[in-house]
Amino acid sequence: MTLLEYVLAGLVLVLVVAGAAAALVRGRTLPPPTRPAPPEVPTRAPTEAPVEPSVEAPESARGRLLRLRSRLARSQSSLGRGLLALLSRDTLDEDVWESVEDTLIGADVGVGPAQDVVARLRTRLRGEAGLTAADVHRVLREELVTMVDPTMDRTLRVDGAGDLPGVVLVVGVNGTGKTTTVGRVARVLVAEGRSVLLGAADTFRAAAADQLQTWGERVGVETVRGGEGSDPASVGFQAVRTGAERGVDTVLVDTAGRLQNKAGLMDELGKVKRVVEKQAPVTEVLLVIDATTGQNGLIQARVFAEVVDVTGIVLTKLDGTAKGGIVVAVQRELGVPVKLVGLGEGADDLAPFDAEDFVAALLDA
Repeated sequence: MTLLEYVLAGLVLVLVVAGAAAALVRGRTLPPPTRPAPPEVPTRAPTEAPVEPSVEAPESARGRLLRLRSRLARSQSSLGRGLLALLSRDTLDEDVWESVEDTLIGADVGVGPAQDVVARLRTRLRGEAGLTAADVHRVLREELVTMVDPTMDRTLRVDGAGDLPGVVLVVGVNGTGKTTTVGRVARVLVAEGRSVLLGAADTFRAAAADQLQTWGERVGVETVRGGEGSDPASVGFQAVRTGAERGVDTVLVDTAGRLQNKAGLMDELGKVKRVVEKQAPVTEVLLVIDATTGQNGLIQARVFAEVVDVTGIVLTKLDGTAKGGIVVAVQRELGVPVKLVGLGEGADDLAPFDAEDFVAALLDA
């Protein structure tokens, strides 16, 4: 081969090797470029639906009466047992009758009512021969029922005329359980199937409106309230107007129980009543009295009755004292019936007062 042929063969070999190498490079599969991972999006915890306040079902009137009669019997048993023990003695002499009178006066019945009962008992027990223990029990029951006066109208006036709501003002000094009583009365009315609206017109006590609103929320009842220190009459007026516009059955208005002086308190209560009645007549004025205060409770009753025409009494804390005679004393003092009694701290520890049940609880403990 000539030199030229050797050169050409070398060129061909180089070209062949280069082509094979290029084909080999093209045949390789390179990994795709890696892309950066997308940033993680923080997951938001599922939002819980707001929890609606649970609405309680108040106890029925019958259940309240049965339970409260039992509790009243336990708390008032000393009065009934003491009277029965005295009157069951073989001889009813002057010392016994004096002890009977002292027992009644000590139970806050009052001097006049106690003397009247003793006089009637002396006449009846002296005139009936051969009396047994059961006879003495019967006579005492009848005379005590007469003393408590079952003829008084104890109906709660919670209905208004026509399309207007019934309007109930609740009055009393602080510490008697006034605001608590408003909440409990609302429960009584709700249990009867009535629609109720609350008015927080005790604007001079910081916690009163909050307390009343809490009571209302427990049974699905709205509370109309103003700011602390606002005009009580204005709040009462707004509550009754709102109740009339919404067609509710009854508006319960809590009122102030403490101002700088007694005259100021009484003037304010009179104003509340006058202003409220521009919207609808007041159908009931309930005076709340702490049964443990005895004669002080009577003094309070006199003062309030001079201003707001009290139509019914609510006795609270009747289980905290053996002095159940306050029922008799306050009724005779004002000529106004005890309509409701409270015994205990429970939400439903308020029930209509019944003379027969009250006396039965005294004597059947």
